[in-house]
Order: sequence, then structure tokens, then C-alpha cells
Amino acid sequence: MNLRHATTVLLGAAALGAAGCNDDEEEGAAAPATQAPAATAEAPAPTTEGGDESATADSGLKISRKLGSKPEIPKAEGDPPTELVIDDVVEGKAAAAKAGDTLTVQYVGVLRSTGEQFDASWDSGQPFSFPLGQGMVIPGWDQGLVGMKAGGRRTLVIPPDLAYGPQGSPPAIGPGETLVFVIDLLEIA
Repeated sequence: MNLRHATTVLLGAAALGAAGCNDDEEEGAAAPATQAPAATAEAPAPTTEGGDESATADSGLKISRKLGSKPEIPKAEGDPPTELVIDDVVEGKAAAAKAGDTLTVQYVGVLRSTGEQFDASWDSGQPFSFPLGQGMVIPGWDQGLVGMKAGGRRTLVIPPDLAYGPQGSPPAIGPGETLVFVIDLLEIA
């Protein structure tokens, strides 16, 4: 009986997997003469996946996995990284962001050296929208959000050369400061 149940479950999973496949991989397919407006990838409803907290692998920071609420970012330990660190705390289930997409996010930014918050869209109650890869945000965002899926939460640890460099952004961000952001990707348009 258990073998029969397991076989049924496996066949059902295989059918669902096959149903998720699409024909977008065919190259050279002609576009319809009239095309509907491009769809946007919206995040699924906020959830907590895999428990409330997650020790992110590369950053070493414990970040809440509870989407839909402002995360706390603890002060980091040790030396700051010299390269961009990208950790998916919660991987989204929608489309992945690429250069040229307009992203709508909620975020918190802190100084890695002190853990002090310098900015957060959560505090204004307004998500932030911007075109990815167009130089409208710091390079750490333009590089660190490529491939992120809508509905996810990502931690970025951004070294000074991909943030505000040796001049900083006074008064909140000092010279040569490494920044930590936790970003929820709400929508890709």
C-alpha cells in the first residue's frame, strides 16, 4: 500500500512538473501580429518559508524570512568583504530580474561597521521602483539584483567601490563604508 501511494505521489509530481514547462524555449517563433501588453511578475502573498530566521551562508547575518514585514539587520562581525556578497534569504517563485526591468522593492540599508540604519523604504510605507542596470541606483544594486526572483528576499553586502566609494554620502554614510541591504522584490515590470 505504501509503494502504491508513493508511486501515485511521484506520478502526480511528474505531471505537475510537466505542466509547468512552456514553449518559450523555442527560438525563431514568430510573435503575434498584435501583442498584448507585457505582463508583470508580481510577488506571491507574503509568507514565512523555512522558519522565521535563516543564517545566510556568505554574509553570516541572521535575517528574518518573514516576508511582508521590515527585517532587522544585526551588526556584522569580522572584516568586511572586498567583493559583493549576495545571499537569497527567501528565493522568489516568479520571474527573475534582468537589466532593463523596472523593479519595485522594499528595503532596509545599514552601515556594516555599526549596524546603524541609514535608509529604509519600509519607514515611509512606500515601496521604491527603479530601472535595473541603468545606473539609477548604486552599482551594488544594479549587479546584486540581477537574477533575483519576484517574491524573494535578498541580502546584499556591498563594498565601498560598488556603493558610495571613498567620498561616502554624508552625513549618513561615511567615506569607504561597506553597506548591508535586505531587499524584498515585490514586482518586476
